[in-house]
Amino acid sequence: MPEPQIAVIGLGATGSATLCQLACRGVRAIGIEQFEIGHDRGSSHGATRMIRLAHFERPSYVPLMRRAYALWHELEGIAQQKFLHITGIAEIGPPTSDVVRGTRAGANADLPCEILDAASLMRRYPAFKIPQSFVAVFQPDGGFIEASKALAANIAVAKERGATVRTGEKVIAVEPAGAGVRVVTDRGAINADFAIVAAGPWLSGLFPERHLPLTVTRQVVGWFEPQRPEQFAAARFPAFMFESEYGQHYGFPAYGDKGIKFAKHHHLGEAVHADSYERTVSAQDEAAIRAPLAQYLPAANGPLRAAETCLYTMTPDSTFVIDRLPGFPQIIVASPCCGHGFKFAPVVGEILADLVTRGATEHDISQFRLARFS
Repeated sequence: MPEPQIAVIGLGATGSATLCQLACRGVRAIGIEQFEIGHDRGSSHGATRMIRLAHFERPSYVPLMRRAYALWHELEGIAQQKFLHITGIAEIGPPTSDVVRGTRAGANADLPCEILDAASLMRRYPAFKIPQSFVAVFQPDGGFIEASKALAANIAVAKERGATVRTGEKVIAVEPAGAGVRVVTDRGAINADFAIVAAGPWLSGLFPERHLPLTVTRQVVGWFEPQRPEQFAAARFPAFMFESEYGQHYGFPAYGDKGIKFAKHHHLGEAVHADSYERTVSAQDEAAIRAPLAQYLPAANGPLRAAETCLYTMTPDSTFVIDRLPGFPQIIVASPCCGHGFKFAPVVGEILADLVTRGATEHDISQFRLARFS
């Protein structure tokens, strides 16, 4: 078997989308994953992830998200499956809150959105119980992605188009080898022209001497049984975020059989190691989620039906890293996480495939360069 042109390390949301993009371009590519596809140890597992055009975090994300929507629909067409569900998204809080102010700045005059006062929001969605001083920015294009299903589709398409996928194989080192790269695993070594390292919370550990500015934090997500499930069906209730005295929280309409998915963005702010964090959900974890649910969405404040942990990989400025490793252009590192990265996966995959097949991308990734931390 000929050596691959490209090795993709880590097959979560970013790695799987990148492998799919490469395979669809006819590139010989191999994807290496230390666990199984869709494992629950990192950042890409679970039933759903939010999608929205305007982000309160950065107005500059909008062009990337326009392309991401198109690519998600393209994947649906190739895979003959539906994973993108448009329910609208309501982003709620005081007018001066980061969520409201930032979303309005991102939407600006270019994106469809409504500004709803508290009474208007509660007339439209009676399950919300919010103060009269709050407002909501409603984006009709928001909704959610079926995450595990979409990730699996990327892998399936990649394999159908000729990519090799190896699971249960741990990468130990990624090293320059002349103009190419050598990937050392617990099964041996692989030589390739380029390596794309999308290892999520394990990324820093592969380049310890680089001191990459990444911090891994522990998150908890809960599913709650609503009192009136019909109020929260995806056909009649939006995805939502709100900012309050409890922090920033987000949630999804009921989908599947678990109830309302709800969580605190950045949870308790615990920095952890990806191989040794606490995966049991505690009473303290539940309390950080339940308090604002009880106050602002009381009809969803039923028994906790399920809970799980996941990880964010954070930069100091809470946005992505997508760059060539300084001094080694054949090694590209990608950490598009910070708690809002899944929805970007197809466009990041396109960017990474561009960088190794064309040498550049038309997308503006200047804001994601490592040099900003110099």
